[in-house]
Amino acid sequence: MPHLTVRVLEPQLQGNEAALIAALTDAVVDVYGEWARDVAVIHLDGIPAGRWGLRGKPVDEAPPVIMFGIREAAFARPDSGELVAKLTRTVTDAVAGVLGAHLRDTITVELVATPAGRTAIGGVLVDD
Repeated sequence: MPHLTVRVLEPQLQGNEAALIAALTDAVVDVYGEWARDVAVIHLDGIPAGRWGLRGKPVDEAPPVIMFGIREAAFARPDSGELVAKLTRTVTDAVAGVLGAHLRDTITVELVATPAGRTAIGGVLVDD
């Protein structure tokens, strides 16, 4: 199950929630295929104004940060380099497409690998 958590300043996020969720879901589907639409989970964390700082000062606009939870096994695939490149590119494009192309070069995407047997749903470990 792909999980994406997007942290962005609330004023940048406000009014863009539905478009951002749709764009990120489409990005996941573009990489994994249509089956992923039903299992993609998107969390949008809006940071209140004054609570995001760069260079020691609060900012009015900040580059979004995306944490993408992915199974560790994805990095062992023969095509892992292509997969990682496509994931980061499509997610970056999705966010920039909604929040503004001027942010594209500053958007951070962090792929967080989850080892097999380290995910549970409803209190039950999920097999890989």
